[in-house]
Amino acid sequence: MHILVIGGTRFIGPAVVDELLGGGHSVTVFNRGNSELKLPAEVKVVTGDRRDPDYDTAILKAAKPDAVVDMCCITADDAFWLSGVFNGHCGRLVLVSSCDVYRAYGRLIGTEPGEPDDVPLTEDSPLREKRYPYRGEEPRADDDPRRILDDYDKIPAEEHILGLESIEGVVTRLPMVYGPRDYQRRFWPYLSQMTAENGEIQLSERQAQWGDCRAFVGDVAHGIALAATHPSAHDSAYNIAEESNECLGDWVRRIATAVGWHGEVRFDGEVAEEDTTFYEQHLSIDSSRIRNELGYHELKPVEERIKLTAQWERNNPPPEPSGD
Repeated sequence: MHILVIGGTRFIGPAVVDELLGGGHSVTVFNRGNSELKLPAEVKVVTGDRRDPDYDTAILKAAKPDAVVDMCCITADDAFWLSGVFNGHCGRLVLVSSCDVYRAYGRLIGTEPGEPDDVPLTEDSPLREKRYPYRGEEPRADDDPRRILDDYDKIPAEEHILGLESIEGVVTRLPMVYGPRDYQRRFWPYLSQMTAENGEIQLSERQAQWGDCRAFVGDVAHGIALAATHPSAHDSAYNIAEESNECLGDWVRRIATAVGWHGEVRFDGEVAEEDTTFYEQHLSIDSSRIRNELGYHELKPVEERIKLTAQWERNNPPPEPSGD
């Protein structure tokens, strides 16, 4: 199959490209050309900006991919653009979405009041009732690099893609993704403390007992590739996550064991005053649908996944904060 990947050069995208190539598929990547990452020689690259009203999409339509994987569709307008360009020019649209569409996420960050939703969350669990979770009371300035977050919401994008009648629509909902190239540095707060042999990491009991959902970048890429290529994947949403759904305390201890750190992880700390997270709302995810319908599974043991991530984090430490 010929797969067009929109985005594809930052974190999860390169892993998706590698997974598709490893499966024998041909790949074209469409992006803005801002990344320094070198893609494999067999990947065709088309440069352009989807949000440029003057961009000529003829070259994308002419590619006639069997499926399009959109790694950076974050607004309803992005989804409308996607279907407008490829309707009649490809067989399947895959929207890479997030587990932040669930109402439980709104409970967690305090935008939706109420008792905690039941977990694990399935694809049929309630979605957020309050839209635009990162929009503040005042709009961000036009030159603010985070301005796009004012319009961020995957829910209307999902609804549009899954509601198309003339083309297959598939949604993959991602958890907290970790692994090499993670620009959000999800391991670093813990690894950076795992230096002194007999040191300690302190969490509050509420934090330690909080159940999150996670997946390794290579496994997420495997799931997205299945969504793009598997004949049974159409007109459906799929959660991608590890089966364990370990609480944060157990996860930090697992990292310590995998990297050979012998310090202590304690659960008697205080929650920071500015931390308004509703830790009573867990985000444990049920990923049985993609496992049962598409044959999804993890590709490496969890210890190896953690070691690969830790090695990359330590080889690429984030810059020290500026004193200016």
